[in-house]
Amino acid sequence: MRAPIGLYRAGLGFVFGRRLMMLEHTGRSSGEPRYVVLEVVTSPNPNEVVIASALGRRAQWVQNLVAEPKCHVSIGLRRRVPASAEVLEPADATAYLAAYKVRHPRVWRELNALMTSLHDGNPDFEIPLVRITLRPEAAQSKS
Repeated sequence: MRAPIGLYRAGLGFVFGRRLMMLEHTGRSSGEPRYVVLEVVTSPNPNEVVIASALGRRAQWVQNLVAEPKCHVSIGLRRRVPASAEVLEPADATAYLAAYKVRHPRVWRELNALMTSLHDGNPDFEIPLVRITLRPEAAQSKS
């Protein structure tokens, strides 16, 4: 999902609505900004999104967020909103994924097939979910 990064950085990420988001995180070794566009699993409220890692905990963005939870998110009409991340406990992740399967059965079948193939056919592969909490716009400084 590297192609949409240019659109988000140009301020055109709103064309993806709230189904996709761009995450700006800090490289754990380099300290440099890193960017990835991810699908939103759910958004319990306007200032919270839950995302999944198809590559598991080995995904660079997951490892970077574990090392430094402070990040920025661009989603919908909101650009580069300061946020913080936390990896959810497996029980919470299971509940969110079960709801996602019901809401998006076709996408889930395709995604599940892809993830199973990425993980040597292991259907019990753990899919970590990460909760991103955006700082409410009213609390953001105008600097």
